[in-house]
Amino acid sequence: MSLDQSAQKPQDRLAAYLSEDLERVDALIRERMASKHAPRIPEVTAHLVEAGGKRIRPMLTLAAARLFGYAGAHHVLLATTVEFIHTATLLHDDVVDESGQRRGRPTANLLWDNKSSVLVGDYLFARAFQLMVETESLRVLDILSDAAATIAEGEVLQLQAARNLATTEETYLQVVRGKTAALFSAATEAGAVISGADADAQRALYTYGDALGIAFQIADDLLDWQGDAGATGKNVGDDFRERKLTLPIIKAVAAADAEERAFWARTIEKGDQRDGDLEHARALMERHGALAATRAEALDWAAQARAALAELPAHELRDLLGALAEQAVSRLA
Repeated sequence: MSLDQSAQKPQDRLAAYLSEDLERVDALIRERMASKHAPRIPEVTAHLVEAGGKRIRPMLTLAAARLFGYAGAHHVLLATTVEFIHTATLLHDDVVDESGQRRGRPTANLLWDNKSSVLVGDYLFARAFQLMVETESLRVLDILSDAAATIAEGEVLQLQAARNLATTEETYLQVVRGKTAALFSAATEAGAVISGADADAQRALYTYGDALGIAFQIADDLLDWQGDAGATGKNVGDDFRERKLTLPIIKAVAAADAEERAFWARTIEKGDQRDGDLEHARALMERHGALAATRAEALDWAAQARAALAELPAHELRDLLGALAEQAVSRLA
């Protein structure tokens, strides 16, 4: 490996390894997001699909299949399915969250309207199920349809738990499994199934995807408090200003005394935020070790992801997937 290669991020090295497959996925995305009768569908879809996403989820499917020497075409169908499900959920999420920006660009609901975003998201879900059926694998259909249900369930749970200081770490984990980890684990497990890998390998890749997704989301939530805005694309404290109950806040609330709990009730539950509140919130987290504990959990989940890969045969792709898990938390160093 050259010095240039070793300096690349794992996701870039994985993309290079899977470049031909990814080109086929991109071509299939463009083909299947088309509509003869409703030109707004490809307009809205293209706005999000072509906004510079990393294609992590489809790469997980492709890598899981190639890891076991798969040489057919169904992994491309599944990778496209995963990307369509992801895109559909983003369209719906931006409506629910009333978001105005994603990946540094105006959201579809802002450029068009909420109705268009919801309906185009529905269209992409339908296209995803068409692609699943084309693999002629009931097991794959079961995995991905279950993931779609888990994602929706997680979003509803997040609505119920939003701004509720009684939210526990267990509930937070359920939300994270829905909003992030469910599609990661479905992507890797489906790739293993389509390749004909045995049950142990399928289970190992499911565990890897689940742990990777959780590590990634916890790290993302932590970076909202201590990240570099230029690197993360988020301003420090955005989650606090939006009154999101992420893991650092949940941990701080659990350790709070009466005065501190009153502060969290005012700023999160009631939305009464004043000058200096962000700094005070961070000070409370530092006082109770909430940030350090959150970092430790992210590192532990990343370690669980890497451990799951140890059950798989030696392969360059296995090493790249392990490096991807390290990258998910390397931002926390």
